[in-house]
Amino acid sequence: MRSGNVMNQVLEAAALEAAAMEAVVQEAAVLRTAAKVAVAAATAAGAAIRSGLEGAVAVRAKGTAGDLVTDLDLRAEEIILGRLRRAFPEHHILAEESGLLHGADGTWCWVVDPLDGTNNIAVGLPVYSIGIALCHLGTPVLGVVHEPTTGYTWSALRGRGATGPRGRLARAQAPCADSGPILAWLQGYPVARTDPVARALRITLEANARRVIQLWSPLLCWMMLSRGDIDGFVGYRAGLVDLPAGSIIAREAGVRITDWVGAPLDDRIDPNGGEIDFLAGSPEIVGDLAALVKSAGDVTVTGLPD
Repeated sequence: MRSGNVMNQVLEAAALEAAAMEAVVQEAAVLRTAAKVAVAAATAAGAAIRSGLEGAVAVRAKGTAGDLVTDLDLRAEEIILGRLRRAFPEHHILAEESGLLHGADGTWCWVVDPLDGTNNIAVGLPVYSIGIALCHLGTPVLGVVHEPTTGYTWSALRGRGATGPRGRLARAQAPCADSGPILAWLQGYPVARTDPVARALRITLEANARRVIQLWSPLLCWMMLSRGDIDGFVGYRAGLVDLPAGSIIAREAGVRITDWVGAPLDDRIDPNGGEIDFLAGSPEIVGDLAALVKSAGDVTVTGLPD
């Protein structure tokens, strides 16, 4: 009797191991196909945006917080969603303009930013990008960022590194210049101009950095950070679609991403919404940024309109 129980346990363990291996094989197959589909979708959307910029661009306000949407955003999203739906009809999709689109298999969710830099296009500045990420059980496992103006594409698979136009992407761990770091700043659209936290943080960062840039295309900031062109990135109440495609590429390139106290940031995505505060850079500068964020809590800005 005891021998039979042991044999059953062995068989059950073997079955579980086989099922786990099968799941790994299936996930790898999904990711191989997903990477090809995402790159092709981003490239096609980029071509449509470039073509659309040759004529008049229709721009309208989206909400009351200063966000905009153009006909190019909508066209690019239509192209991307069409390709994703054809390849993976059962997956969820969280898209910038369409919101959360449900599929039969909620373990997979695409996150799509069809035009990251709409405000730049609205003022005639050709600085924009396209981001597509795939999450499994909430965790980003694939990221693709495409810059249509140069034709550059970056991508990453979780645990397998990141690649860019020149091959393998690995951030150089060079020390900051004596004149201070170059930092990127991102605040979410719900953040008002009078927000005391944003005011204090920006003043503190400006006072301690060589330059603080706000590119209005955070995906490109992630790429600059991944290449080592800038030293750090600070985000305040960032939206979900601004993060996974760029942050997984940065992680795989060797960038450390933490919360505001310097603890590792849980990068799982809740498609139902939320805002994220983050710090990113080399391990050394992330510690410095956490100290700056803490010191900003003692800063009070006066003399500006409420």
